[in-house]
Amino acid sequence: MKFSLTEIRAKPGETLSITLKNVGTMPKFSMGHNFVVLAPGLDPATFVNDAAQAVKTDYVPAKYKSHILASTKLLGPGESDTVTFKTPVRSGRYPFVCSFPGHFQVGMKGELIVE
Repeated sequence: MKFSLTEIRAKPGETLSITLKNVGTMPKFSMGHNFVVLAPGLDPATFVNDAAQAVKTDYVPAKYKSHILASTKLLGPGESDTVTFKTPVRSGRYPFVCSFPGHFQVGMKGELIVE
């Protein structure tokens, strides 16, 4: 349960397309995966703790919508999704996580580094 990349480097304002593919075999309801890039100032642990309660919105709480820079849909086995977005114009480190319960805690996370 890890992303194949835990660090993504980009330039400020660059357009990125990121494809997430769930290569697992377990059903989405028990082992779904997503990719969520968070804005600075939002603690990833707080986000994923709240996300665990957001089953109806695929573990992405609506109250954080303005703090999410990009996200894929929740994926089941063999599914993939591509998200295209502009990186922030401000240099910095932007965490990305899988918000499915327990996945962040076991290492399904990384950083988008804009410089």
